[in-house]
Amino acid sequence: MTRPQPGAFYVALGSSFAAGLGLGPRAPNSPIVSQRSQNGYPQQLARLLKVPSFTDMTSSGATLRQVLKGGQFHLGPQVDALGPDTRLVTLTAGGNDVKYIGDLVALAYRNRGGVIGFLVKRFWKGPKPIDERGFPALRNDFDATLAEIARRSPKAQVVVATYPTVLPVDAGCPRLGLTGDQANMMRPVSDALAETTRAAAGAAGAMLVDMATLSVGHDVCSAVPWVNGPYPDKRAGTAFHPTLVGARATADAIRERLRAHEGQWFVEAFTSQR
Repeated sequence: MTRPQPGAFYVALGSSFAAGLGLGPRAPNSPIVSQRSQNGYPQQLARLLKVPSFTDMTSSGATLRQVLKGGQFHLGPQVDALGPDTRLVTLTAGGNDVKYIGDLVALAYRNRGGVIGFLVKRFWKGPKPIDERGFPALRNDFDATLAEIARRSPKAQVVVATYPTVLPVDAGCPRLGLTGDQANMMRPVSDALAETTRAAAGAAGAMLVDMATLSVGHDVCSAVPWVNGPYPDKRAGTAFHPTLVGARATADAIRERLRAHEGQWFVEAFTSQR
């Protein structure tokens, strides 16, 4: 795998919620450790927009610090793909920094029992309180990452997308794999992650596509979930990660936001490249 040349028209940054973990074939020439699929929302968005050039740097398991500084399995900084000619950047990250999805998975497997459940119960102490999850550090890393994006790609429209809703607003369902108390314990983590992301995007002047709000009614327990439960079919994606429909919903939301609210940028950016 060669290091990407910086400056593609569209550069995608982020973690597994952007990489499309489990959503089909691995993206050509991508690192195996990144588990970057051809159907993550950036890949779908690039096809929808028909961008003239595209570099997908998303990587499953990445933290915001690794987006900015590198160090994930010896991978370099994701921001190294940015350049002065980049006109569109998307970013979805932060869940790994505060152990959000990992804790949902661990709780579900502990509840399920079996060998994995026994090991989780034996070696995992359980979810940390919300004030021990490092949200101030997450905000600092968001600010630093968005500042570096602006420095490297001053002409780019930066789009920050929050994680879609995983947990129902109240109660739960067998498909969720969590008790009511466990879901109640994890909702504040989800809320704080979304609010931290919104605040950082606003402070940086980035465009926010708030999937945490847009996906309400499409949680794991809904009739049309945009996110899997803990035990999805192997062809449907990964535990507590977007479904193919959910990834497409994020791509559609970003496309419509660009067209509706940044129409002049949309026209000028594409005209300059074609």
